[in-house]
Amino acid sequence: MAQVTVAIGDRLGKGQKVAQGVEAAGGKAIVVPGMAADMKLGDVMNSEQADFGISFCGSGGAGAITAQNKYGYKAKYGMRSIDEGVTAIQEGCKVLGFGFMDKEELGQKLVEAWLKKYGSA
Repeated sequence: MAQVTVAIGDRLGKGQKVAQGVEAAGGKAIVVPGMAADMKLGDVMNSEQADFGISFCGSGGAGAITAQNKYGYKAKYGMRSIDEGVTAIQEGCKVLGFGFMDKEELGQKLVEAWLKKYGSA
């Protein structure tokens, strides 16, 4: 059984807590390193063949919009809650843009929602 692969890009170079949540739910987390990592999210998703990506920045949009424009990934952005992210996965979104929300629970709930929708990879 293949793992769910999740790329995480954070404007401030964070994302470690959400990555712990992804891994707690049985997923594989790829945290894009460095400042402005959200802007590289689409590139990393593409090169690593990630199942979905999570972008964090002040507005919750820049990295997700960039990934959508460059690679055509369905994106939802400007989100501020875990429930919004779960709904976005249910709607088939591949890139999820949040305001700064590096929480373990977020990663865990998103992977659980992906597995519920698509089953184990």
